[in-house]
Amino acid sequence: MRVIALRALREFWQRPGHGDAEQPLLAWYHEALRSSWRTPAEVKAKYRSASVLKNRRVVFNIAGNKYRLVVLIKYEFGIVYVRFIGTHKEYDTIVAETV
Repeated sequence: MRVIALRALREFWQRPGHGDAEQPLLAWYHEALRSSWRTPAEVKAKYRSASVLKNRRVVFNIAGNKYRLVVLIKYEFGIVYVRFIGTHKEYDTIVAETV
Protein backbone atom coordinates (compact mmCIF):
# COMPACT_ATOMS: atom_id res chain seq x y z
CA MET A 1 0.00 0.00 0.00
CA ARG A 2 1.02 3.61 -0.43
CA VAL A 3 0.67 5.50 2.85
CA ILE A 4 -0.02 9.22 2.76
CA ALA A 5 1.47 10.76 4.83
CA LEU A 6 4.33 9.75 7.08
CA ARG A 7 4.68 13.44 7.89
CA ALA A 8 1.42 13.44 9.89
CA LEU A 9 2.64 10.50 11.95
CA ARG A 10 6.03 12.15 12.52
CA GLU A 11 4.42 15.42 13.60
CA PHE A 12 2.35 13.51 16.13
CA TRP A 13 5.21 11.63 17.80
CA GLN A 14 7.29 14.82 17.90
CA ARG A 15 4.63 16.57 19.97
CA PRO A 16 5.57 16.85 23.65
CA GLY A 17 4.49 13.76 25.55
CA HIS A 18 3.94 11.55 22.50
CA GLY A 19 7.46 10.25 21.87
CA ASP A 20 6.34 6.78 22.94
CA ALA A 21 4.23 6.62 19.78
CA GLU A 22 7.22 6.78 17.41
CA GLN A 23 8.17 3.10 17.30
CA PRO A 24 4.59 1.74 17.20
CA LEU A 25 3.64 4.20 14.44
CA LEU A 26 6.75 3.37 12.43
CA ALA A 27 6.02 -0.34 12.84
CA TRP A 28 2.42 0.19 11.64
CA TYR A 29 3.65 2.38 8.75
CA HIS A 30 6.19 -0.17 7.49
CA GLU A 31 3.72 -3.01 7.83
CA ALA A 32 1.11 -1.03 5.88
CA LEU A 33 3.67 -0.35 3.13
CA ARG A 34 4.25 -4.11 2.76
CA SER A 35 0.52 -4.87 2.70
CA SER A 36 -1.83 -5.12 -0.26
CA TRP A 37 -5.27 -4.88 1.33
CA ARG A 38 -8.10 -5.30 -1.15
CA THR A 39 -11.00 -5.41 1.31
CA PRO A 40 -11.83 -4.36 4.87
CA ALA A 41 -11.89 -8.06 5.80
CA GLU A 42 -8.19 -8.35 4.87
CA VAL A 43 -7.35 -5.46 7.20
CA LYS A 44 -9.41 -7.03 9.98
CA ALA A 45 -7.70 -10.40 9.46
CA LYS A 46 -4.31 -8.77 10.08
CA TYR A 47 -5.42 -6.37 12.84
CA ARG A 48 -8.13 -8.02 14.92
CA SER A 49 -8.50 -4.96 17.17
CA ALA A 50 -8.96 -2.58 14.22
CA SER A 51 -12.41 -1.08 13.79
CA VAL A 52 -13.76 -0.90 10.26
CA LEU A 53 -16.09 2.08 9.90
CA LYS A 54 -18.27 3.61 7.20
CA ASN A 55 -16.75 5.65 4.38
CA ARG A 56 -13.68 3.41 4.06
CA ARG A 57 -12.33 4.47 7.46
CA VAL A 58 -10.37 2.12 9.70
CA VAL A 59 -9.33 2.84 13.28
CA PHE A 60 -6.12 1.25 14.57
CA ASN A 61 -5.08 1.04 18.20
CA ILE A 62 -1.49 2.23 18.60
CA ALA A 63 0.98 1.78 21.48
CA GLY A 64 -1.10 -0.69 23.45
CA ASN A 65 -4.33 1.19 22.72
CA LYS A 66 -2.95 4.46 24.10
CA TYR A 67 -3.48 6.24 20.77
CA ARG A 68 -5.93 5.98 17.89
CA LEU A 69 -5.01 6.16 14.22
CA VAL A 70 -7.81 6.78 11.71
CA VAL A 71 -7.10 6.13 8.05
CA LEU A 72 -9.08 6.28 4.84
CA ILE A 73 -8.30 3.33 2.56
CA LYS A 74 -8.88 3.43 -1.18
CA TYR A 75 -8.58 -0.31 -1.73
CA GLU A 76 -8.88 -0.15 -5.52
CA PHE A 77 -5.85 2.15 -5.75
CA GLY A 78 -3.81 0.69 -2.90
CA ILE A 79 -3.64 3.98 -1.01
CA VAL A 80 -3.96 4.63 2.74
CA TYR A 81 -4.56 8.23 3.81
CA VAL A 82 -3.76 9.17 7.41
CA ARG A 83 -6.76 11.20 8.56
CA PHE A 84 -6.18 11.44 12.33
CA ILE A 85 -3.77 10.36 15.05
CA GLY A 86 -4.37 11.23 18.67
CA THR A 87 -5.15 10.15 22.20
CA HIS A 88 -8.44 8.55 23.14
CA LYS A 89 -9.60 11.89 24.56
CA GLU A 90 -8.79 13.64 21.25
CA TYR A 91 -10.41 10.78 19.31
CA ASP A 92 -13.62 11.29 21.29
CA THR A 93 -13.91 14.82 19.87
CA ILE A 94 -13.95 13.79 16.19
CA VAL A 95 -16.38 11.98 13.91
CA ALA A 96 -14.16 9.18 12.65
CA GLU A 97 -16.42 8.34 9.68
CA THR A 98 -15.97 11.81 8.21
CA VAL A 99 -12.55 12.97 9.35
